[in-house]
Parts: sequence; C-alpha cells; structure tokens
Amino acid sequence: MDPAAPSPLRIPAVDVARGVALLAMFVYHFTWDLGFFGFITLQAGVDPGWRLFAKLIAGSFLVLVGVSLVLATRDGVKPRPFLRRLAMVSAAAIAVTVATLYATPQSFVFFGILHAIAVFSVLALPLLRAPLWWIAMMAAFVAVAPLAFSSPTFDSPGLWWLGLMPKPPLTNDFVPVFPWFAAVLVGVLAARIGIAAGLDRRLAAWTPGRIGAVLAWGGRHSLAVYLVHQPVFFGILSLAVAAGAPKAGLADPASFATACTRSCSDTGTDTGFCRKVCTCVGERLDDPAMALRASRGALTPADEQRIRDLAEACR
Repeated sequence: MDPAAPSPLRIPAVDVARGVALLAMFVYHFTWDLGFFGFITLQAGVDPGWRLFAKLIAGSFLVLVGVSLVLATRDGVKPRPFLRRLAMVSAAAIAVTVATLYATPQSFVFFGILHAIAVFSVLALPLLRAPLWWIAMMAAFVAVAPLAFSSPTFDSPGLWWLGLMPKPPLTNDFVPVFPWFAAVLVGVLAARIGIAAGLDRRLAAWTPGRIGAVLAWGGRHSLAVYLVHQPVFFGILSLAVAAGAPKAGLADPASFATACTRSCSDTGTDTGFCRKVCTCVGERLDDPAMALRASRGALTPADEQRIRDLAEACR
C-alpha cells in the first residue's frame, strides 16, 4: 500500500510486516463493520481502546512506507515505476472517497490512509538523502505541530488535510499531514540506519516459513487486498442481515450519551460539560434507531438537526 518501486534486493521481512499490519487492519475493520450492522453493541469508531488500535495500525503502514521508499531508491529514484505506483495509490484513494461518499455521506473519507500515502510519498522524496539529524528534527516538528500551531485559520475544509484545525472533521478515516507524516519520516530514518548497519542484506537472506509466506504475499499485494477486503466484509454482513441473523439490538440513550461525550470531548470541549449535555440529549432522544446511527457516525441531515435542537435545549 505504498508507491515504492520494487527493489532488486527484496526484503521478505518488510512484506511480512506489511502483511501483519493488514491482518490487524482486518480485525479492526471487521469489528467496526459488526458494530455498524448492529451485530455487536461495541462501536470501534468511538471506543478509546479500538481507536488507539486503529492509530497504531495506520502508523505501522506509514512507517513501512518510509522504509520501502528508502529501500526502493537505494540506487536512485526511478521515475517511471514510482509514478506508476503513485498513480495507482491515488486512483485507489479517489475510489475510496467515491465509495464512502455513497455509503456514509455524513462521514465520507476525503483524506484517509491511501490519500496520505500518496501525498507523503511525494513529500518524503527530498528527504531521502538528507542528513539523519535533519530527518529526526523534521519528524519531531511534524509530530508536535498540531499542539503548537493549531488555529482557526486552518478550519477551512480546503485546509483540513493539513491537520492543524482546532476541531477534527467528521470522517471515518483521517490521516492528515500533521502529525502523521512523522511516521513516514521515522520509517525513512530507521531504513537509513538499518542500511548503514548492513541490516538490509542480512534480512534479505531470511526465508519466511509457511505462515510468513502467506503474510508476505499479502504484503506484496497490499493495495489490492486493502481495496477488496471491506466490500467483502460488507457483502458477507449484508447477506447475514438479509438472512435474518440476530442483532445486538438498538443503541439505548446511555450508549448514545457515551459515544456523544467522546465525540464532543475530541473537539476540545470540557468533558464535564459534554457529559451533561450528551446525557440530557440521550434522555430526550425518543428514537433509538437514531441513537444507533449516531453511534455509527451515520446520521442523516434530519438526525443532525434534531440532535442540534435537543442540545440547544439542554444547554
């Protein structure tokens, strides 16, 4: 899932690592889908532990992008393979935007992991041969920039992809430049140090076992696997719904209040205030199906207006 060109000295360990990241992503997305379809009450998109898990998965993919870029350009950047792979990732990113705009229009993906990989791969090119200390400083700066430079100036939708706006936008997958580009730079730094120590040649001689070979295959075809897995999950669960599989039930007011409080707190609003307003709204919410849609991030415009009216009254 990165635009690095194939290297003459391919390292199976990198493919296996990418395969492990894909496997972790399957676990997260299938859990998210189970909650979305109502088969479980857990909503992975708002649960703190599962949200941390998702961030670790995204970070691992981005670190591997940095590693792969360095490995693929050891003999210099090869424009044609790089641009071909970049075009593939960019096209896939656009496809994800279109698909999510149709499936979850209120929280569609406009700058997710694929968008980030395409942009970050280009941004990283000038730094591939930079001094190590400079790369380390840049990674640290990018990582802390949202804390130091967050401002309403960046609150325009056209600037959201930078990640410097005070309140995060409503989207199912958001991987902005700040702080996520730091993960790619960490990968670049790690690969540069590893190559200097001869680690790349030692790892290239390693042969994975049977399970490792399966993971490595997935890692080598990560972009295709990424694009296919969610439609497969959605198809399976849609068939289960059509077959009348039992569900976990609709979200109750308490579940809505919990999810609402987390979402409100993420915007920087005082948690105590968020809890009071969200509990009040949850108690007044007379549509349990709307509460479930809210916990899934799939509210309709009418739902949003109803919740805004209730929140105003609760204030």
